[in-house]
Amino acid sequence: MSGVTLDAGALIALDRNDRKVLVLLARAKELGARVTVPATALAQAIRQPATQARLVRLIRQPTTDVSSLDVVDATSVGILLRASRTRDTADAHVVICAKRAKQAIVTSDPDDLARLDPSATLVPI
Repeated sequence: MSGVTLDAGALIALDRNDRKVLVLLARAKELGARVTVPATALAQAIRQPATQARLVRLIRQPTTDVSSLDVVDATSVGILLRASRTRDTADAHVVICAKRAKQAIVTSDPDDLARLDPSATLVPI
């Protein structure tokens, strides 16, 4: 396992103590695998950092990479949205980050992500 990229649904599930996500992240930690959190997904999931201890702990881990939406990614997201005829910037950013890191995507929205990248490895939660 090279690691996983988490979408907003996975981050929300973590925050809600979802067993599947907790086990997956524990396994990633055991293997020393990287966890990628696109900043756009984080923005959708984080609402009250003071009460979202699991989420805040995850993004502070040394094995977690929070990926910004910089000019390169923003351009790639726009191109992907046009090509897929979809509109969700955060979902497209998740796909771009996962593809770059060669990681599976942990998602609550596998159908939408499959529309963006039919070749993506998806881990539905």
